[in-house]
Amino acid sequence: MPEGLAAILAGAVPQVCPAAVAMIAVDGDVAATAATGELVRYTGADGALAAERPPVRHDSIFDLASVSKLFTTVVLLSLAEEGRLALDEPAAALVPGLDPRITPRRLLTHTAGLPPGRRVDRELPDASAAERMAAIWRTPPAHPVGGPYLYSDIGMIMAGGLAELAGGAPLDVLVRERVTEVLGLADTGYGPRDPARVAATECKAGRPGAGCVRGEVHDETSWALGGVTGHAGVFATAADLLAFGETLRRGGGPMLRPESVAELTRDQGATGAPFRHGLGVRLDDPAIVGPLSGAYGHSGFTGTSLVVDPARRLTVVLLTNAVHPVRGRDGIRELRHAVAAEALRLAT
Repeated sequence: MPEGLAAILAGAVPQVCPAAVAMIAVDGDVAATAATGELVRYTGADGALAAERPPVRHDSIFDLASVSKLFTTVVLLSLAEEGRLALDEPAAALVPGLDPRITPRRLLTHTAGLPPGRRVDRELPDASAAERMAAIWRTPPAHPVGGPYLYSDIGMIMAGGLAELAGGAPLDVLVRERVTEVLGLADTGYGPRDPARVAATECKAGRPGAGCVRGEVHDETSWALGGVTGHAGVFATAADLLAFGETLRRGGGPMLRPESVAELTRDQGATGAPFRHGLGVRLDDPAIVGPLSGAYGHSGFTGTSLVVDPARRLTVVLLTNAVHPVRGRDGIRELRHAVAAEALRLAT
């Protein structure tokens, strides 16, 4: 019988998710890793089993969904270090016509008053990605600017757009140059990815190709904008995401300066959320940290999460495809908590 982390994943697959990979680092060393399930289990939304169900591996690649927001945040902070933008200057300095109260800091703390989302694929079914992005820029604040907290994919899409304007390159290039190449993360980046190594996500009517989405971004708005956006679109292995988290835990070098990581993890004073908020990261989010009180990180809609606990010298990665073949499964929160509890056990 499997023990520890392997037993936790085995107890969740396939009921909670068809595939799962988890890794735990304690004081910089990998203390546990496990991989369970199948990269493709279903052929359609009706739950029919696929004839070929390749097993998940430790180096399988998953759609990170909103964990992508951490990569956008790091890029913006690196640009701020170089003086290419300022966190508290109006974003209108780069995007004329934007509400002057919107700043990079407010975008990264979800306090810009922007709505949670916008289905530009449905609004503009025949438009190009550039035309749809222009519509995103025209989205006005719908709630008080400056707070309270309101989670907004629109805000993080704008944050990625600001990075492109300040950095003079597409966001996927900036992530590659400022994060993945610097850290040697060969399996991390925006899609499309080689589907042979990628876990399938949701079966979506109207998307190209047969069966469920695989190797293309799951998020509808990101897909409608070309797949390279500030709120979603990054794919990675567990080992790569662990290395990214460990870099933050150790102070950011060579990706960021320690003072930038300190600002990233500082409580920015956003009110109205069940957790405190840093820049792009959630502090002590009960949905993902479990017993690791004081840790920070982010989760993704596809069933992913990264948790960094500097006080306990822990980094915890969980990658799943809980939206395969359809969204709405129960148990992902409990699985995240169980993995966090195992990390706490290994650290004590």
